[in-house]
Amino acid sequence: MSLTIKDIAKMAGVSPGTVSKIINNYGGIGESTKQKVEKVIQETGYRPTFSAKSLATKKSNLIGLIYAGKINVDFTHPFFNKVMTSFKKVIGELGYDILMFSNEQFQGDNGDYLARCRHFHVDGCLIIAGEEIEEAVYELVQSEVPCVGVDLNLTGPNYSFVMTDNEKISTKVVEHLYLQNIREVGFINGKQDSSVAILREQGFRNAMQQFGMTVNEDWVYHGDFFEESGYHGMKKILESPTPPKAVFAASDLMAFGAKKAILEHGLSIPNDICLIGCDDIDACQYSTPQLSTVKQDKEKLGKLAAHLLNDLVNGAEEKRPILVDPELVLRESCTPVKKELSRR
Repeated sequence: MSLTIKDIAKMAGVSPGTVSKIINNYGGIGESTKQKVEKVIQETGYRPTFSAKSLATKKSNLIGLIYAGKINVDFTHPFFNKVMTSFKKVIGELGYDILMFSNEQFQGDNGDYLARCRHFHVDGCLIIAGEEIEEAVYELVQSEVPCVGVDLNLTGPNYSFVMTDNEKISTKVVEHLYLQNIREVGFINGKQDSSVAILREQGFRNAMQQFGMTVNEDWVYHGDFFEESGYHGMKKILESPTPPKAVFAASDLMAFGAKKAILEHGLSIPNDICLIGCDDIDACQYSTPQLSTVKQDKEKLGKLAAHLLNDLVNGAEEKRPILVDPELVLRESCTPVKKELSRR
């Protein structure tokens, strides 16, 4: 038969409340009493149950997980999957379990995330960015529930977010192309109302201006970060009288779609058009040619999100958003092939 707090309290000659405070590291307990209770716990091998700890700490140790937006990512998304794997590992080490909130069957009542958070007594929420964010998400981040967003730039009393420095992503790409003497650059971005897409476009346009490079609006297309939009965006760009010498796609998935369109058009990568993506998903190094990209540190983003949320749950008054530096990773798609000299 498993022991309870009452059993331990009886053996130690103290109240169950005293045992609970000692288990959960509360102060105000005399050292001799603490040692007596800890000795009984050690001798019996007692392990407190989840419910016992929850009652003592007033915490459920549950973290809600929300894939936000009417257009959202899922478990298979190569970027967010890596972020979530890192987050899950660290948040588990910090003592939490994850409860996922579905939004598919709640479209009619706008999701009502706040009501569900209160119903399940979650300690906090992780919100993964999507497109066309529901009003229920904005309601949640204005509430008492601590929330951390990934790639979701919102404001609220108990809210913060982590994301890569998106303006710097584009700056690194344009700077590299400038140094390679490439001035004609196309840009395939996400939706125009996406906070991430807005930042990447600001970075692109500012860097183009900084280096004296003209933005050709015929070479700018807004997709949705997925392959099909990259394919259609590249086809539209290729309808212009002259194609650009390089294209920056604001996600690797869109870059793969763009690659398909370029090859269908009878052009070569990188000899005719250099191609750079963003995220550095695993498929980049296995594609032909290997895709140059801007790496987002997915593991670091997940770890930071976990610690940031844990701080908010434990009463941190203000946690500033965290921006992570990107890294340009050059592979075959943006390395011009050297032509062999003809033999005489």
